[in-house]
Amino acid sequence: MNTYRVLEPTLKDILNGVQPLREDWVMRFKIIEELEDVVRSVESLRGATVEPFGSFVSNLFTRWGDLDISIVLSNGSFISSAGKKRKQNLLGDVQKALRQRSGWNRLQFIPNARVPILKFENASISCDVSIDNMQGLMKSRFLFWINEIDRRFRDMVLLVKEWAKTHNINNPKAGSLNSYSLSLLVIFHFQTCVPAILPPLKEIYPRNVIDDLTGVRTDAERHITEICAANISSYRSNKSREINRNTLSELFISFLAKFYDIDSKATEVGICPFTGKWEEIRSNTRWLPRTYALFIEDPFEQPENTARAVSAGNMIRISEAIQTTYHRLVMANQNQISLLDVLVRPRISRSIATPVGNSSYTAGHNFRTPVGTSSYMAGQQITTHSLISRSVYSPSQAQFQTHNTRQASHPNISSVQRMASRPSSSTNRRQENQINNSTSPRYVPRSYIQGKPGWRPKSDQ
Repeated sequence: MNTYRVLEPTLKDILNGVQPLREDWVMRFKIIEELEDVVRSVESLRGATVEPFGSFVSNLFTRWGDLDISIVLSNGSFISSAGKKRKQNLLGDVQKALRQRSGWNRLQFIPNARVPILKFENASISCDVSIDNMQGLMKSRFLFWINEIDRRFRDMVLLVKEWAKTHNINNPKAGSLNSYSLSLLVIFHFQTCVPAILPPLKEIYPRNVIDDLTGVRTDAERHITEICAANISSYRSNKSREINRNTLSELFISFLAKFYDIDSKATEVGICPFTGKWEEIRSNTRWLPRTYALFIEDPFEQPENTARAVSAGNMIRISEAIQTTYHRLVMANQNQISLLDVLVRPRISRSIATPVGNSSYTAGHNFRTPVGTSSYMAGQQITTHSLISRSVYSPSQAQFQTHNTRQASHPNISSVQRMASRPSSSTNRRQENQINNSTSPRYVPRSYIQGKPGWRPKSDQ
């Protein structure tokens, strides 16, 4: 089919254009370090730690992605649970401290949001800071682990995010989808395609994750991690499981086809990644009374609706964007330029200079995701032989990482974990040669890792 022949290399070139470069990692680590200095200067936050989460941790962010940060309060070894009023007051203290320093721009305090947020920009990167956001931290790790099951998940999330921004349907403040909901839509698509790529998430963790984030933090995290590791290992090692070998272009078009009539379907059913099924709203007591234009249940915080910001008017716009793109992609005699018009924003389109059929994507993806970048934050909870990174931000994280190192022979964990390896001298030379182009390996500066940069094997293909 001509559509796939042109679309496949186009999607791969888009990935080259949107995936983060070394400087994108470096800049985010720099912001985190600078915020740590600010937090240490705030008396009311004595003993607090700064921990990134969101797409940066799950390795699902693009070059222009936001940075989510949680300030975790000191509560001994226990998970802190500050009330909303205290969170508002503490974020107010952070705002005052940031105003006294240069480089922190466009400060905006949103105290009455469901989760109080302090927003700002630093080095043109939008940042959202919250207090004690253990829910966000844990969800980020889950998405990272899911990404480890099949690398096409990350690729699809990056492509769908860019496509959604192109059509102005990735802005919850304007009544459309947030990036977390888009990631869940990709998960659901991978669960319901034939053959399935991902299992229902209840087969990875059978309970509501948020309910189990209590007590001693290291114990809670270890408990959740070990269950997930064992179940992911079982899923991946299942010899009777039929393997889905669809290309990115096939998966992208089938994604659009699946949600083609989402505006009409959303009146009757909700999307449930926990069960991996469309669920009838009227028969699901957790979702009643129905007051949303679209229901995408948070599989880790049921029955919360991650698409609660979507308005009825934007539901129509979302459906129209899906339908317009689908029809454009399946039209005969397409070329790369016509496809880019509906897939990426102009600045991405202008940056894609690789001829169709000569994409550098494959070469770029031969490089491995680094330990010490986002993988340290999620992967440190599931890695047995990881170099201890400079970027472990809390004592509890470091403690649990050390525990995991001692548990390298654990039969349930080791089958899922990625062993960190050090590149050979020839690999180092290739790294230096690749730094200045879009296919450069994604690694963290040497200062963040003891010794040489630590590398993780690429995800399952």
